[in-house]
Amino acid sequence: MSSPVRMIGYAYFRVICHSVLISGALLLAACQSGGVPPDTFDLTAPTNIENIRGSTRAQILIVEPSALKSLDSQNIVVKASPTEIEYLAKSQWSDRLPKVVQARLVEAFENTGRVRAVSKPGEGLVIDYQIVTDIRAFQANVGAGSRDAMVSLSVKLVSDRTGKVVRSQVFDVSVPLGSTGPGQIVDALNVAFDRAASDIVRWVFRAI
Repeated sequence: MSSPVRMIGYAYFRVICHSVLISGALLLAACQSGGVPPDTFDLTAPTNIENIRGSTRAQILIVEPSALKSLDSQNIVVKASPTEIEYLAKSQWSDRLPKVVQARLVEAFENTGRVRAVSKPGEGLVIDYQIVTDIRAFQANVGAGSRDAMVSLSVKLVSDRTGKVVRSQVFDVSVPLGSTGPGQIVDALNVAFDRAASDIVRWVFRAI
């Protein structure tokens, strides 16, 4: 994924490497190899979620999702088999995946215009419900007989007043992969996440 912004950043990086004495083996290696930064990708939040029932005066907290270490990073996971984990070369998410998912879930609820308030921890709201999420899968499956983008999110809706789980559900979405290029993989993962996030929003509105 090339862009004028990225190319300018690369040229600036090379000028710095060749004009300034840099300490540290990693920085020196970056200069010697060209220091090409990885392509950086983001997710988008759904903006027009259909079939939402009514509105709510509840205030909702989106907790940062939990995930296994293989998913708790900026790496984009690619699996050639159910047990083999690889990462998309020269590509990364814009932040750790759990933080990206958390931010886009907040946006998804805000974009409905039907919730009183939604926030992340530390923003000072008096909370009615927490949405607790575990990222079970967020990957491109590229093995023989299986070429798809898979998103699986386990979600619990928790009453902040009682601490009890109001309801829980696993949201699985699979989108076919037409190509295994980085852009196509990220686009398919984004579509899968969009559908999962939309399902989660509708599911929460039915419960509160």
